[in-house]
Amino acid sequence: MTINAIAIEKVVLFGDSLMAGYGLPNEQHLSVVLEKNLKSKGYEIEIINASVSGSTSSSGLNRVKWTLSESDIDLMILNLGANDMLRGISPSETKNNLEEIIKITQDKKIELILAGMIAPNSHGEEYKKKFDKIYPDLSKKYNLIYIPFLLEGVALKPELNLNDGMHPNSKGVKIISNTLEKKITPLVE
Repeated sequence: MTINAIAIEKVVLFGDSLMAGYGLPNEQHLSVVLEKNLKSKGYEIEIINASVSGSTSSSGLNRVKWTLSESDIDLMILNLGANDMLRGISPSETKNNLEEIIKITQDKKIELILAGMIAPNSHGEEYKKKFDKIYPDLSKKYNLIYIPFLLEGVALKPELNLNDGMHPNSKGVKIISNTLEKKITPLVE
């Protein structure tokens, strides 16, 4: 995809527990760490945490219009679907919900970064194949900036996750923040 620089002053994180800061003190939430890191590099960008722990693609679809009703949002980082996968929700339902969120965001002329997830084999190979295709398919269809797996370098590493083995600790959040920074900074005018 060709990246055109735009004025970015306000970014919304729109996801689930991973982005919401589950199990971490406020100062270690992804939104806080990302904003601090961007500002330390001279980017005056406000990061809004509109993520909700336990959120599914369906609940995200139900709240996206309200979330994006705030004026002057320049960019949304979308990372939903992990809870759908954990609950065994049909990948086609997840894809449809994410697609509607993407359409609503684009209709509002808000740039979007799609941060993907991948499924383990716990629901079977067929489920994994269908789920893992959601994010690359949507990124191609809508010409989105794309992160194939938001937890790259963090997943399955005990030293980077809370005791539950699923949610990043402060060290894991820093890695995720760096991943997001690499996608955000080329967009800035």
